[in-house]
Amino acid sequence: MRERGAHERVVPESLAPAYFDRVYARDPDPWRFRDSPYERAKYRATIDALPRPRFANAFEVGCSIGVLSALLAARCDRLLSVDVADAALDQARRSCAGLPQIRFERMHIPNEWPDDVFDLIVLSEVLYYLNDADVHRAARRTSASLRPGGVALLVHWTGPTDYPLTADVAAEAFITASALIVRTSKRTPEYRMDVLLR
Repeated sequence: MRERGAHERVVPESLAPAYFDRVYARDPDPWRFRDSPYERAKYRATIDALPRPRFANAFEVGCSIGVLSALLAARCDRLLSVDVADAALDQARRSCAGLPQIRFERMHIPNEWPDDVFDLIVLSEVLYYLNDADVHRAARRTSASLRPGGVALLVHWTGPTDYPLTADVAAEAFITASALIVRTSKRTPEYRMDVLLR
């Protein structure tokens, strides 16, 4: 093992899928998505932030157990919702079984990415799990996958974490790397929300 010099910086790794497998093995709803008043209010604000009433083809990164997926489905003709944790996807499929416009898949973003073009891409509570290089890759892939006039919606908790990046660092890195236009940015005491346009 090589010694680090005084000016070398340790670059954090993106969290691996195994991290999320362990989280869901301990608790099927680890962030209380189903019953937290905070989450319900944030989901309402997320849906209210969508700049159009309807989207033809949407992509949700980090869908977890499908609570936001179900709300997005009401505004989308087609919705691809992905996560790295099989246990979360199993719950999402069960809870959204009556919503045929949603397709759930296991993907490890940004290493894996759908071969499609979207008019909405939602990245809610996911970017800070990535390191800086992976945030940049996700931003470039988002830009390349959006139709002209398409929307990227970022929502991230701003409280203290032990993740590779903070919400602000992750969101700002994404915005810079994506070259998308910031339509609105909103900050509450608990989260930030950025609506970007291509």
